[in-house]
Amino acid sequence: MILAPALLMFLTLAIFGGRVAMAQQAVQTAAADAARTASIARTAGDAAGTAQSAASATLQSEGLRCTAMDTAVDTSGFSTPVGLPATVAATVACTVDLSDLVVPGLPGSRRLTSTVISPLDTYRERE
Repeated sequence: MILAPALLMFLTLAIFGGRVAMAQQAVQTAAADAARTASIARTAGDAAGTAQSAASATLQSEGLRCTAMDTAVDTSGFSTPVGLPATVAATVACTVDLSDLVVPGLPGSRRLTSTVISPLDTYRERE
């Protein structure tokens, strides 16, 4: 009986760690998809819009529900002259609700962020 609370606390911490790790992987995947989608867009405006849609779709397909989600896309690479290397960066931030794991000292939510950089085609026309 003395070990039961300690075992329950250990189990809850293991579940907490697993959920955070899985959520971080989903956010990383969403950022990678957003960056890749932005890098194949024809214009900077299209890149930002398609990246946000890709990130949302990826998080939804991964089964991660964010209480707050932000997607920021750095499209400054589109202004780089053709023939010079350029990149697009996508940052996805997701606040994950962990309030169902009621353990003193654990946060009720956690904000996870990931940034991925994807290259633009060096010889593609940019607008």
